[in-house]
Amino acid sequence: MSAPAFERVALIGIGLIGSSLSHAMRRRGLARTIVGHAQTQKTRDAALRLGLVDQACATAREAASGADLVILCAPIGVCGNIAEEIAPVLRRGSILTDVGSVKGAIVRDVGRFVPEGVHFIPGHPISGTEHSGPESGFAELFDGRWCVLTPPPGTDQAAIDRLSAFWQACGSQVEIMTAEHHDLVLAITSHVPHLIAYNIVNTARHLERVTDSEVIKFSAGGFRDFTRIAASDPVMWRDVFLNNKEAVLEMLGRFSEDLTALQRAIRFGEADTLYKLFVEARATRRGIIQAGQDTAAPDFGRHAPAGLAGGSKPSKP
Repeated sequence: MSAPAFERVALIGIGLIGSSLSHAMRRRGLARTIVGHAQTQKTRDAALRLGLVDQACATAREAASGADLVILCAPIGVCGNIAEEIAPVLRRGSILTDVGSVKGAIVRDVGRFVPEGVHFIPGHPISGTEHSGPESGFAELFDGRWCVLTPPPGTDQAAIDRLSAFWQACGSQVEIMTAEHHDLVLAITSHVPHLIAYNIVNTARHLERVTDSEVIKFSAGGFRDFTRIAASDPVMWRDVFLNNKEAVLEMLGRFSEDLTALQRAIRFGEADTLYKLFVEARATRRGIIQAGQDTAAPDFGRHAPAGLAGGSKPSKP
């Protein structure tokens, strides 16, 4: 039996991603010891009961002490405070990473607290569901999905390779890019779609001539999928939009321009324009399926097979 990739892995946060990482590590024997930190005793007790961690710590500092891999699985807005707390106990030669869907903010808020000799490699596994909490995790969450790593310039290549191998062993494909490029890409593929989902669900709720019961009773597939996305963790998504505002606003501007073109085509009966736009969008959907990033099953992501849970990543950007 091969030696584990890491001796002690600290999960700072034991929600969907943290618990799924634990399952994935247990599946492949990637860590000799897994420790975790959660703010509430209830979550710590659940993590122990479910076998997610060998030790549940009341503080992030205690969990990170002595770990050779520390993974921040907390909302983006608190990662800077966590980094400041754990900085004095981070081992020289250890790797500090995260799972947030905004990387520029992590570089800004976490990077300034990283001690010399600690390898800081921000990361983002592009996988998730609308569920949260330690009970929601499963080992297959990362299978076939992409994990983006955004190491700052000058990061030790051996550490990058080691973290890349870790994510590959968890089931992911790995891509390396800059934090700035990541945030621009995710603004259009994840952040703006979530914003639209939240907005359209609330628009439906606030229509004076349509009751809430009618919205629920007569929801067609498209609206149901929007509500699934809008069920995502509000704290996490609040932090995403506050910390990736420039890229999101840029993409919203482009989206508004394209929406105006659609309005004009509908108003003036431009059938050929509408058909062309819909054909192009359909081709993109087919490309996602062919790339193995979703299934063609008409279930709106509610009963996706292992490794495709949550369809097109509704809650984790």
